[in-house]
Amino acid sequence: MKLFLSFLTLFLTSLSYGQTKYEKDFNEFWNDINNNYAYFDQQQINWDKVKEIYLPEVRQIKNDSEFIRFLENVINEFHNGHISLNTNLNSSNRIIPSGQDIYIQKLNDKFYITDIRKGYGSDLSGLKIGDEVILFNGKSVAEQIQQFLPKYTDVHTEEMYQYALNMLFAGTHNVKRKITVSKNGNQTNFYPDDIQINKETTLIERKILNKTTAYIKVNNSLGDLKTIDEFDKAIDEFIQYKNLIIDLTETPSGGNTTVARSIMGRFINKTMPYQQHEFDEKEFDTKRKWVEYVTPRKTQYKGKVFVIVGRWTGSMGEGIAIGFDGLKRAKVIGTKMAGLLGAINGFRMSETNIGFQIPTERLYHINGTPREKYKPTIPTENIEETYKRMNEIK
Repeated sequence: MKLFLSFLTLFLTSLSYGQTKYEKDFNEFWNDINNNYAYFDQQQINWDKVKEIYLPEVRQIKNDSEFIRFLENVINEFHNGHISLNTNLNSSNRIIPSGQDIYIQKLNDKFYITDIRKGYGSDLSGLKIGDEVILFNGKSVAEQIQQFLPKYTDVHTEEMYQYALNMLFAGTHNVKRKITVSKNGNQTNFYPDDIQINKETTLIERKILNKTTAYIKVNNSLGDLKTIDEFDKAIDEFIQYKNLIIDLTETPSGGNTTVARSIMGRFINKTMPYQQHEFDEKEFDTKRKWVEYVTPRKTQYKGKVFVIVGRWTGSMGEGIAIGFDGLKRAKVIGTKMAGLLGAINGFRMSETNIGFQIPTERLYHINGTPREKYKPTIPTENIEETYKRMNEIK
């Protein structure tokens, strides 16, 4: 028996030494995700099948650039923007939703712009909600989205197709996009990446909309602790207004719960729950579940609150939206949000030192609705309708 165990150890060791660094890292990547990813059951991803498909490919990889591109393809199997590498190539796709400025949907076998990111290239180039898109970079949209669809299954869901469309129209870093639309029977080309964009860089925007209504917009700054002070100044200025609108339509890039709880804490007078967390303890086949709370801060704003959201409300922006709704402290107006999955944690591969992030905790509205499935209490079709509803608040 001792001789057999020694032989087995030697055999396994020789296999390990015979692997390239990319094979070692792919196995580490696969195992880290296998042991920590929180959404296998919800998404019904066959992770074993993914390994079976991609392992032969990794054996052919010769350099880090090829490996990064390979990992990006593997990540497409998750069809969600909350899984990403911490590095990219010039040829890499832009990350969604933060690198995306247009929302395309397939309707009756055609592709239409159903939402657009205000102030970005697609918007400024002249593309409009309702336009029918017939080509992307001169090629068929239907053919090009195939590259982003999961390979572990032949049955692709609406969520998978939408992810593929979002990725395609976000484009890559090194190729300028040409979007061809049909207008009045004519084909017209638009070039979103030729537009010079000068975006507002302040953490918070604030203004008075009318005699009774004030407005605060968070400019993708939910990860910056300085946002807390800027938000406090805005609330203090508007404390006597009957209505307050909080605009989260431009918060695609995550954030942290300290900023989120600080914002919500200005609207309550007692400690209250705002979201639920769930974490799998796979080793023991158990789950940890807990509720996160908001505590009151400073002077309470007592007026009516309206939170507006959209396709570019992601991660912590989504958390604030479901939080205000759970606190019963605001009406939420807008489209479905980005639908980013869970709370993320980072990992790093040993050989190449490439980092990546995945959701390791599931997040829920206080009523038990998964955060990614939440729908605003006052639904709209697109950002233009959202702002129209906002401007009707008196």
